[in-house]
Amino acid sequence: MKTIPYLLIATRFILAPVFLFLACFKANDSRLLLVILMYFGLLTDIFDGIIARKVGVSSEKLRRLDSQTDLIFWLSLGGAAYLLNPELIKNEWKGIILLFAMEALCYIISWLRFGKETCTHAWLSKLWGLSLLLALTYVIGFQKTGWAFDLTVILGLISHVDVILIILLLPKWQYDVPSAYHAWKIRKGKHIRKTVLFN
Repeated sequence: MKTIPYLLIATRFILAPVFLFLACFKANDSRLLLVILMYFGLLTDIFDGIIARKVGVSSEKLRRLDSQTDLIFWLSLGGAAYLLNPELIKNEWKGIILLFAMEALCYIISWLRFGKETCTHAWLSKLWGLSLLLALTYVIGFQKTGWAFDLTVILGLISHVDVILIILLLPKWQYDVPSAYHAWKIRKGKHIRKTVLFN
């Protein structure tokens, strides 16, 4: 049981090249399979954390590995979406550049402050992940962007601001911080009870 969280993370990592491989075919069947595997990947992301806590193997190492695998997972899906719908993605270049810039800024600030990458698993980041899932479903499955993509950009901006505030408020590096409010409480020396959503 203790190896299951690592296997689920490894599964998500292996899915990354599979997404890009399927996108090269540009067929309706590959689009459907991509969407199915994307949702399967999300389930592995949900259950790796739940199982890790149940069997007592949740640790800094596991959470950092989970965060970096998530990044690879979503980047590969973004790459697959571009291979399947280059014009759609190019039309949304402003929002995409904004999201990439915010993600990079989170990493830069975290490295400058703590010498480590960010690993907050914040609530707003999880909400953004769900909106990203919806947007990619529209792009890959239905070849549309529209409101789903706009929602993803807005939530992405808000969630990244929250992560930056968490990094700036924390007195020392810490993983699994639900929000900037919780980081402020930690800064004030107050103990917080971690209520984890999803993973």
